[in-house]
Amino acid sequence: MLLNRLWIGMFLIAMATGLYRLIWAQELEIFKIMMDALFDAAKTAFEIALYLTGALCFWLGIMKVGEKAGAIKAITRLISPFFTKIFPEVPAEHPAMGSMVMNISANLLGLDNAATPLGLKAMNDLQELNPDKDTASNAQIMFMVLNASGLTLIPVSILALRASNGAANPTDIFLPILITTYFSTLGALIYVCIRQRISLFQKNILIYLGALTALIVSLLTFLLNYPQYIDSFSMIGSNLLLFGIITTFIVMAMRQKVNVYDSFIEGAKEGFQVSITIVPYLVAMLCVIAVFRASGSMDLLMDGIRFLFIEIGIRSVEFVDALPVAFMKPFSGSGARALMIDTWNSLGVDSFAGKLAATFQGSTETTFYVLAVYFGAVNIKNTRYAAIGGLIADLIGLIVGIFVAYLFFSKS
Repeated sequence: MLLNRLWIGMFLIAMATGLYRLIWAQELEIFKIMMDALFDAAKTAFEIALYLTGALCFWLGIMKVGEKAGAIKAITRLISPFFTKIFPEVPAEHPAMGSMVMNISANLLGLDNAATPLGLKAMNDLQELNPDKDTASNAQIMFMVLNASGLTLIPVSILALRASNGAANPTDIFLPILITTYFSTLGALIYVCIRQRISLFQKNILIYLGALTALIVSLLTFLLNYPQYIDSFSMIGSNLLLFGIITTFIVMAMRQKVNVYDSFIEGAKEGFQVSITIVPYLVAMLCVIAVFRASGSMDLLMDGIRFLFIEIGIRSVEFVDALPVAFMKPFSGSGARALMIDTWNSLGVDSFAGKLAATFQGSTETTFYVLAVYFGAVNIKNTRYAAIGGLIADLIGLIVGIFVAYLFFSKS
């Protein structure tokens, strides 16, 4: 419903702006420009899905190899001790614990198709422990917020989209996304722990969060003190880590005697289906955004935001061009994706705004979509402070994303 209103609202605002420019500014060709933009956007949407197919097939094929090789089970064993502390109401042997760990593990590997069914199973398992069936339990809120924060080790779709749009180095946003999504998840986790009176000073929590935070902070400190290494670290580090993950999955599969080729083909078929599925969504969103931009409405909105930041003393406002992606992401993943692509088409996939838009897109989840799907699956009406937790993750992702983008990409 919200996305429907947004779509109609953008179209009507574009129409009103076009009429204003026609009548008052005497721009006689404004509606021709808007129609040309609409048809070009429809063509672009299909071309993007077409070029995206190969990259998605490859990555989902690799992910399927990792899944069958036991990568999810390995991550499950790694994070189980941490989960028992942040979900104190869930018995360690309860099926919900296994479902939640498997869901988060699948999300970490970017296995959206596997993660969602596991997440819905986890919510149903948690509902069995919930004494008030209409109201979200503490465990359900924690689980939802962890999903909404969007912690992902490999942002498969973003890497594939950048490659299909001609990025010089499609993986150079890998580390910025990883850093941003980590801090957005950490902030949301701390908020929920405070609300639920879960001590953050428990041994297992301190070990896990302390080690990860120390690693990320050390990396940022090193890059801040030695900025000459940023370009090399971004290019070499990202590609080396990704290639290492691919190699690890293949080696694990070989050790488990998994048929790597057949598993890859099975996952690649899913990639083809995903690329076809997104065509209608891309067409719908790219067309309305193209009309909104061609009418001049987008420029008016961004100029207004840019003016506000300058008035409060912020002089470097390159980030403003990527803000529409961050604003849209909590409401619609497809809408945010379309705005990201629109930014690339307007300013370039390798521009500062283009890379920041990709960082925003990959660093958080669609909070209200996750809220609706996960709580709707178990008929929960009172979600308590779950939405606030998700929006805190979005806000932290926005702030950290801008900081990290200036660190990595300000010379782009």
